[in-house]
Amino acid sequence: MAQETIVSGIAGRYATALFDLAREAGQLDAVAKDLDTLSAMLAESADLTRLVRSPAFSREEQARAIAAVAERAGLQDLVRRFLGVTAQNRRLFALSDIIRDFRSLLSHHRGEALAEVTSAVPLNDEQLQQLKSSLSSVAAGNVVINAKVDPGLIGGLVVKLGSRMIDASIRTKLNNLKSAMKGVA
Repeated sequence: MAQETIVSGIAGRYATALFDLAREAGQLDAVAKDLDTLSAMLAESADLTRLVRSPAFSREEQARAIAAVAERAGLQDLVRRFLGVTAQNRRLFALSDIIRDFRSLLSHHRGEALAEVTSAVPLNDEQLQQLKSSLSSVAAGNVVINAKVDPGLIGGLVVKLGSRMIDASIRTKLNNLKSAMKGVA
């Protein structure tokens, strides 16, 4: 059984179940790849996001739709069945969190530290490598970076590594300056 203290809640329970099934089947890497594909699809498609989050769709409609999406994406059988159970249990709304928690469990299993890095613009390979090197020295081990883009940051980075968070974004600096200026006026 995977360590349950790493993840919690509904997403944690589902991620743990999927992790345990994938480990028993020897398909951890394949499931992780499928979940990365699914995560990218959710990020790119507002319609898919609406499908998994909206309570307006019945469980049967969600199950049929997610099965069609999984088949078209070429996801393996274990992930397809997992998505079917998740849809039947009306838990598709937690899919993004389930994927995040699965990644955490996989990283812990591999002895890696997972860092979530949000930047205003996409980071190039050299920047990611430099960041990974810096974070690896802090984490005292291998670091896997999950990079996201949020143009609202204006510039800089927000880095979450375990329970630590470093917010070096321009947005936060401007908000802090704004708060400081309110105190002066």
